[in-house]
Amino acid sequence: MSEIESFFSNPGPLAEVIAGFTPRDAQTTMAKAVATAIKERGSLIVEAGTGTGKTFAYLAPALLSKKKFIVSTGTKNLQEQLFHRDLPMVKKAIDKTKKTALLKGRANYLCLHRLSQHGGGNVLLEKEVLNEFSLVRKWASTTSTGDIGELKTIKEDAKVLPIVTSTVDNCLGKDCPSYEDCYLVKARRKAMEADVIVVNHHLFFADLALKDTGFGELIPDVDVVIFDEAHQVPDIASEYFGENLSSRQVQDLTKDIIAITRSVLKDADQLAKIAEKCQMHMADLRLLFPHNPSRGNWAEKLAQTDIRNQIDIIKQSLDQLYEIASVQQGRDKDLDLMIERVFEFSQRLEHVTDVQRNGVSLWYETTPRQIILHLTPLSIADKFSAIMQAQNAAWIFTSATLMVDDNFDHYRNHMGLHDAKTLALDSPFDYQNQAMLCIPRFLPEPTDRAIKHNLVDIACRLIDASKGRAFILFTSHAMMREVAALVEEKIDNPILVQGSTTKQALLDEYLKNQDAVLFGTGAFWEGVDVKGNDLLCVMIDKLPFASPDDPLLQARIEDCKKQGGNAFAQIQIPQAVITLKQGAGRLIRDETDKGVLVICDNRLVTKQYGQTFIASLPNMKRTRSLDAVAAFLHKIE
Repeated sequence: MSEIESFFSNPGPLAEVIAGFTPRDAQTTMAKAVATAIKERGSLIVEAGTGTGKTFAYLAPALLSKKKFIVSTGTKNLQEQLFHRDLPMVKKAIDKTKKTALLKGRANYLCLHRLSQHGGGNVLLEKEVLNEFSLVRKWASTTSTGDIGELKTIKEDAKVLPIVTSTVDNCLGKDCPSYEDCYLVKARRKAMEADVIVVNHHLFFADLALKDTGFGELIPDVDVVIFDEAHQVPDIASEYFGENLSSRQVQDLTKDIIAITRSVLKDADQLAKIAEKCQMHMADLRLLFPHNPSRGNWAEKLAQTDIRNQIDIIKQSLDQLYEIASVQQGRDKDLDLMIERVFEFSQRLEHVTDVQRNGVSLWYETTPRQIILHLTPLSIADKFSAIMQAQNAAWIFTSATLMVDDNFDHYRNHMGLHDAKTLALDSPFDYQNQAMLCIPRFLPEPTDRAIKHNLVDIACRLIDASKGRAFILFTSHAMMREVAALVEEKIDNPILVQGSTTKQALLDEYLKNQDAVLFGTGAFWEGVDVKGNDLLCVMIDKLPFASPDDPLLQARIEDCKKQGGNAFAQIQIPQAVITLKQGAGRLIRDETDKGVLVICDNRLVTKQYGQTFIASLPNMKRTRSLDAVAAFLHKIE
């Protein structure tokens, strides 16, 4: 019996630390494949259905290999769960002495230098922010890690956070007076010395793209890189392999410059004036766009005279700011760094307004207060495979949703993983008995406005049959809010709507309230784990095709057509299949779970591509009758 087989057998090392552990063939198969990839320093793509136990299946062989490895997860929540719950268990069974480290992105750590800069009752801060600031100060005197996540007294998106944390742009690095006590530096040093480092995808790619201090030294040291929730990697990577510039970045920089002229360089009036001008010009650019948040094709916008002129004005004022600030060079370390940032922003502005570049998409997005200009590569395959080749390591990619139409071609091509071995493992759950899929009859087309009333009626029937305990998921916020409001008038169950508070607070409220119903969009399609009778029904309003006016998608479609491809089949369907599989995956989370999945989109039956979607879902009992669904739900009770 191999080392892996004996580890996952009962009796065996894992069974000793987990009460009631039962060996699963799929878990052992995956662990053996991971062990082989690590030994051969190869790459491996694994789709492991819900319930396979994939976390232990990659942690065990990685720890048994005695090599240094990084695990990257999709979100901070998963990162913390992995670090605080799963990793300690496997470590206990293999080697308690292994050093492990949890590393978060820079914005998660308190910056002592910025805290002291704003210490003297800063006149620029609003009253609400001053109040938050005093809470941060109080916590700062007791924390040992500086991890903002410990700070429960302020909101997740508190306005004070950008003031007391650093960005790559404003960090002084080794020149910082607080460098020796810096929490970020300490966390990174700990990671450098660890055998196992747990990060998330955003941090992995941010630091890879920026060769950020400390992390550029980290990756070359590891022998194994494991991506969990690997279906998210292509989108996150392309964001970081591109460039962006936001009005907020410019506003923050000019605010910092003005603050320095009020404290250290009181004789630099002209500098403060031109910084204020820059701020104003950037705000004027935002005013040229509608008030409501939107996204669009930036190259097309640049063809408009008023927008082109405004960009020229911003460019001139950044150049002027650079010239005037350079006169003060050498008087203050913070200012010297700011001068570099002014130059860098000016360069970035040139890049994101260069409409001649090929192979990239130029797009913009606005929020109520800012505008962000993006340059995103249309394909990351070349860049990513070059990174993998430069690193003599094993690369593991795993998720419950990577395959489309029973193969890995879509993922492989997207990521440039042409030599990777692949493995597909079905979920061990008995979907035929545990779950039912319903595509209701007599639905109008998804684009028909009348569909809203059908969705309300179906939701009310399902909520009644499941006595609450349902997730009603939508592809758009607007439709979610409209349907939720109409349903609320017709039923007595408590209704929780995404956006009313944080995701975690909504989930806690849902679990506490035995007959609550949760209305959500994208945030609840993945990374949410509700077991047992707390979730009996998942309703999805329609197939989750990306919005056709998404500028990045448009550019990829255009590019695919130029190369003679079929963009609908090669880009839009695979993306939607993976998203649908994620949403469906909320329903059955363990062997005893039961429930129904209702998808209110008749294209699953009327269009040929509907078969691709259905074939990608777990093999559940199927029906088109809501009566059959109600009967199935009553039986669970």
